[in-house]
Amino acid sequence: MIKHFFAAITGNIISLIGTLMMVVSLLFILALLVMQAMGFQGGAYLGIVTFVVLPMMFLAGTFTVPLGIWLKKRRDAKAAVEGKPVGHLPVIDLNKESTRGVLLGFIALAVPVIALAAGLTFKAVHYMDSTEFCGMACHQVMEPEHTAFQRSPHVSVGCAGCHIGPGAQWFVKAKISGSWQLIAVALDLYPRPIPTPVHSLRPANGTCEQCHWPTKFVGERLKVRTHYAEDEANTEMKTALMVKVGGKQAGQSQGIHWHVDPNHQVRYRADPTREIMYEVELTDLAEGGTKKLFKGEEPAPEGTEWRTMDCVDCHNRASHIYRSPEFEVDLALEEGRIDRSLPYIRREGLRIITEKEYASHAEARDGIAAAVQAFYAQSYPDVAGTPAVEQAGKALGDAYAWNNFPHMKVKWNTYPNHVGHQESPGCFRCHDNKHKTDDGAKIGKCSTCHNIVAEEESNSALLQELGLQEAPSEPAAAEKAWQPKPRQPPPPEHP
Repeated sequence: MIKHFFAAITGNIISLIGTLMMVVSLLFILALLVMQAMGFQGGAYLGIVTFVVLPMMFLAGTFTVPLGIWLKKRRDAKAAVEGKPVGHLPVIDLNKESTRGVLLGFIALAVPVIALAAGLTFKAVHYMDSTEFCGMACHQVMEPEHTAFQRSPHVSVGCAGCHIGPGAQWFVKAKISGSWQLIAVALDLYPRPIPTPVHSLRPANGTCEQCHWPTKFVGERLKVRTHYAEDEANTEMKTALMVKVGGKQAGQSQGIHWHVDPNHQVRYRADPTREIMYEVELTDLAEGGTKKLFKGEEPAPEGTEWRTMDCVDCHNRASHIYRSPEFEVDLALEEGRIDRSLPYIRREGLRIITEKEYASHAEARDGIAAAVQAFYAQSYPDVAGTPAVEQAGKALGDAYAWNNFPHMKVKWNTYPNHVGHQESPGCFRCHDNKHKTDDGAKIGKCSTCHNIVAEEESNSALLQELGLQEAPSEPAAAEKAWQPKPRQPPPPEHP
């Protein structure tokens, strides 16, 4: 039986090739799985080979073997009619023991092959939905988004959870879209930078709201942001806001999350970037569907489309957050990655990372580190060359590399964050006091969303009482660690 079966799958060149494809791919898959089980990490491309390329080769072999047998049968039948000798081919005659043996052997092999193929297909689909595949397989294209994702609140959430969501319909749409993206990457047809917003995204009720539900009442939250002045001492300043996150409570919605109340449908007409809102329409479903239309100063151009507002219109960078240079320098100072006792480091750090563009991350890190050393060598020679200055150069290089990607033409603020309104128009796209109804009613402004508790204060009694700020030290105790001798005059202000 085994002899006849082996003869059938290797009795012609096509089936022999198919058999070799199956055997070789299966052996490689098993070897790579063993290597990965032993701790070998090959990155995204090893996963592509293990779960995509080799399984496709295996499946191609399973189709090639019966194709070769069928083609050989046709050739043998034609040769028999012409009286020519024919090669070995099992005859499908169940009265013969050899035929029954081949059939049983084929079925016995087909069952595990089909099971293995199904398992590998599932594994391949699962792998292609992973963060590793999405972020690292097309490394050059997705490096900006993958880098930003690693620092986001959703870093533990897989890409498919936000970009596809549950259900087969959007899964199929995503895979069709992904097929074109694969072609675009292979043929270098993708734009630089990748334009946003992505207009083909699934609505937020199929993704965001699987974890974040609109009916939850959050209430008010105290948000404290630390800034640093551009003086020699890099004086710490605090801004505190009582943010009215709100939500639905006792049947009524309030605060920022008023927008997602099912009884309030907000639509808008905007330019393709969704940065300019021409018209905003509010429908109050609780009051019988009454409508209000708020028009901006500029009329909507022809061809602009209406869009129903959802989560991503405000939380547009929920998982891929790019920071402004000011934010990055303040954060590095707050976290201690930059020594705050370095004179003028806040001002000079911000100048150094924004005054020049670099061709690569390596060039940026070297150039920024050299610029930091050059400033202190000229103005504070006793400080130059110290570990604190070296660490500051590294931290500023990191800040640049985390937000700028020359090969994709991504620069500071290429992708603005619409939460808030400090680093982009954000809320002010609608809440600008300029959108009005025909009878003069306006969209509410600042106090609708937050109250200011403290604004860039370095000595706030309220924040000190809340334990959010330390009282300034006495002048003697506040003496800085760096005291160059003789003292150099303060450097000139940079624009």
